[in-house]
Amino acid sequence: MTADPATIAAARQLLDQLGITTADLETVLDIGSAPPLAQYVARARLVAGPGAGRTYGTYWDRMAVLWGERLMTDIAATDIEFLKHQMTSTARSQRNSRHGRHAGEHAVAAARALFNLAIADGIIAAGDSPAHRVAKPRRLPNTRRALTAAELEQINQVARSSGNDAILDALLLRLHTETACRRGGALDLTLGDLDAPRCLVRLNEKGGTMRWQPISLDLACALTDHARARGARQHEDTLLRYRDGRALTKRRYDNLWHRIGAQLSWVAAQGISTHWLRHTTLTWVERHFGYGVARAYAGHTDSTGPATTTYIKADLHAVATALQAMTGQPHPLALAGETLTGPRLRP
Repeated sequence: MTADPATIAAARQLLDQLGITTADLETVLDIGSAPPLAQYVARARLVAGPGAGRTYGTYWDRMAVLWGERLMTDIAATDIEFLKHQMTSTARSQRNSRHGRHAGEHAVAAARALFNLAIADGIIAAGDSPAHRVAKPRRLPNTRRALTAAELEQINQVARSSGNDAILDALLLRLHTETACRRGGALDLTLGDLDAPRCLVRLNEKGGTMRWQPISLDLACALTDHARARGARQHEDTLLRYRDGRALTKRRYDNLWHRIGAQLSWVAAQGISTHWLRHTTLTWVERHFGYGVARAYAGHTDSTGPATTTYIKADLHAVATALQAMTGQPHPLALAGETLTGPRLRP
């Protein structure tokens, strides 16, 4: 906000009368004490959680390269605009690429996150953040959709009949189709997160959320056998593992979908990934059990959305009932009297 010239003139006149110089004010108010951007990025990395570090780290590092020696208060909106366009134009092309729009959006979000910390630290005023003066690229409509039963069967058939570890790949697809979990939630699973007797897994996903998700008896047994055969012994041991006992990484997912896309051209053309399984399951649950159950099945919180969500919460038993209908296998936590059946999921 720009001060009124008349107000500035009056203030200068008052300072002259008091015998105070602007240098005296700088000493008293510690003006100019803003840290260099590179130094502040290092501080932000220390306080940022793992998720924020993964999401914003690349963009913070780029900002440090571009303007590392400049003070936080010297960064202008045009600098952030330059960063946005640079990240957009240099974004790596991927199967689900949107011509760099996501990179540009994430660059602005990363800059805003950094300057939000600076505002909280009192380094700049809330209205002086250059990052918040730059508009994010408009998000395009999501191209993901629910897969048909025939498409899902084709994907599972390729996974079960190719690759160097078909058992692991089939288990991954089954896990994501039953639970609608995200990739990060599956990779973070430990042996202690599996409650086989009650047919549940504990999912820890983005935003620090945690939920117990029902699974079928077949999947519970398969996960137990997988963990035992591949060396998981302690509660904190990673559940999903390669044949040699190493913990699974996201590379396995990348290789899986690349292999499936090589045999199914429509998978490669549409950029289908693990997240499409989440869309598939949640769409089926919403169609047959309603929005409230689908929301609980997805693990969404009630912090956002229409006010109605406060009154349509679904509990673990409702989610188990939906899973029971979808898999055709009885679940110990399902509500009695529910007979709806859905497409059978093969183990």
